[in-house]
Amino acid sequence: MLTDWARRSFKWIIDPIARFLAWARISPNALTIFGSLLNIGVAYILSTGRFFIGGIALLVAGCFDALDGSLARYTGRTSAFGAFLDSTMDRYSEALVYLGLLVYYSRSGSLIQEILIYATIIGSLLVSYTRARAEGIGITCKEGLFTRVERSLVLLLFLLIDQMEIGLWVLAVLTNVTVVQRMLVVWRKTDNGRLPLPGDDSPSSEAG
Repeated sequence: MLTDWARRSFKWIIDPIARFLAWARISPNALTIFGSLLNIGVAYILSTGRFFIGGIALLVAGCFDALDGSLARYTGRTSAFGAFLDSTMDRYSEALVYLGLLVYYSRSGSLIQEILIYATIIGSLLVSYTRARAEGIGITCKEGLFTRVERSLVLLLFLLIDQMEIGLWVLAVLTNVTVVQRMLVVWRKTDNGRLPLPGDDSPSSEAG
């Protein structure tokens, strides 16, 4: 999985910074929140159409996303709430970035791009939701082409080369392909959909 590869490959950079942050007594949760707030600035830059600068700002904000987990592990402050907060703020961060793009394209009257952004946001949220819902019924589901790392890298690439229209097609299609992939994974792991919910004798269950 690309997420695990990136964590191993950049460990030599991230770990010394995490040690410095630990020395400075910065908490992992504070770092998570600060990194997410930086994406407000990213969204503003993108809303003005300065995609290259927005890409650089996104890269800086992304560094904080990589650091909070390492800081938590180094300081021994990993917690269930910390993991929950990190995942929740990740969703907000991603939505903020696409909001910036949506504002830009809405001003220029680009309906196709607006639809693609909407499809990307829905797909991104559902990629996370399908994993969380699968884990809720006792199934591990990390498979799929476009986890958050892949989405972030593709978004960053197309911002830096100023080809965001093409990037939106890639993101809109492949995020939703990933949702379908995860649905199929869960279908297979539940014996082609026949495995009942743990502790539930009813034939189906609906979750809000």
